[in-house]
Amino acid sequence: MTRWLIRINNMLIKKPGDIRPSEITSKANYLNRREFIRAGGIAGGVALAGPALSAVVPAERRATLDGVSKSRFSTREKMNSYEDITTYNNYWEFGSGKFDPGRNSGDFEPRPWQITVDGHAEKTGTFDFDDFIKPYDLEERIYRLRCVEAWSMVIPWVGISLAEIIRHHQPTSKAKFVAFRALHDPERMPGQRRRQLDWPYREGLTMAEASNPLSILAVGLYGEVLPNPNGAPIRLVVPWKYGFKNIKGIVRISFVEKQPRCSWQMAQPNEYGFYANVNPEVDHPRWSQASERRIGAGAFAPRIPTQMFNGYGEHVAHLYKGIDLRKYY
Repeated sequence: MTRWLIRINNMLIKKPGDIRPSEITSKANYLNRREFIRAGGIAGGVALAGPALSAVVPAERRATLDGVSKSRFSTREKMNSYEDITTYNNYWEFGSGKFDPGRNSGDFEPRPWQITVDGHAEKTGTFDFDDFIKPYDLEERIYRLRCVEAWSMVIPWVGISLAEIIRHHQPTSKAKFVAFRALHDPERMPGQRRRQLDWPYREGLTMAEASNPLSILAVGLYGEVLPNPNGAPIRLVVPWKYGFKNIKGIVRISFVEKQPRCSWQMAQPNEYGFYANVNPEVDHPRWSQASERRIGAGAFAPRIPTQMFNGYGEHVAHLYKGIDLRKYY
C-alpha cells in the first residue's frame, strides 16, 4: 500500500491507515483540555490546543459566548430572569439606587479594556482584556448572590476560575492576599462624581479565599457577554460572601502581603468588615440578616431563611476554622 504523506508548513498529515493507535488522542483527553495539555504526549499538542480552545469574549453587547462548559458547583434553584438581574442591582459607580446602574450605564463602552497584575508574583504586567482571559476555559456557574440589604438572586454567571488565574501568575510566598481595584472614570461613571465612597472601588480576599474553587471572575451571564449594569467586562463573584465583596469593572489585581483596605470597610467600618461572609447569626446594625427576599418572587412571597455561607458551607467553612466570625465580620 502506498503511504499517503502530506507536509504542510512542516506539519505531517498522515492517511488514517498509517496512524498508530498510540498517536490518537483519546476522547476523554480531547474533552478535558487541561488533561490534554498536561499529558504532553503528542508533539506540539500544547501549541495546537491552546489558541483553539481558549476563552473568547466578543466586544459586542448581548453577543453569545461560545465554548461554555457547565460547572459542577451550580445550584439547581430557579434562576432569576435576565431582566431581574440586569435592572435591579448595586453598582455605585453608576448611582446608589437599585435601578440606577441599568438607567445610567447604557452609554458606557467597556472595550477596549486593560487589566494590570502586580505585586508579589512572577508574571506581572498590563494585559489587554482578550490576552488576560485567553489561557482559560469559560464555565457557566449558577450561583446564589446574597446582598447585605437582605435580598438575593440566582444568577447564571459565565466566568473563569480565579484559582487558575492565580496559578498562572505564580504568586510568591509573600503574597497573603489578593487586592482588586475597579476603574476610576468619573466622566463615564456618574456615580463617581459623588463622594459617597473613596474612589476607586477596592476589594480584597485572602489567598485561600481567592484560590477556592468557587471564586470566579465573571465575563458573562445567561450565555452572553456581561452587561454593563453587572460589571462589564469583568467582575469578581464570590458566592459565599455578601454582594459588596463582588467588585465590578476590575482593572487591577495585586498580590499583596498585608490585608488590603476595602471600600465599604473604609467607609463604614462598624457595618462592613473585611471577610463579609454571609452569616444569618450576625445582624447588620440597621437590619436583620436572618432572612432574605428573593427578587422576582413577588411582593407577597414569604421571606427565605438565610443560609450560613449562603449555602456553600461544605466548600468554604474550613477556610475560617478557629476564626470568630462575629468579631471578624
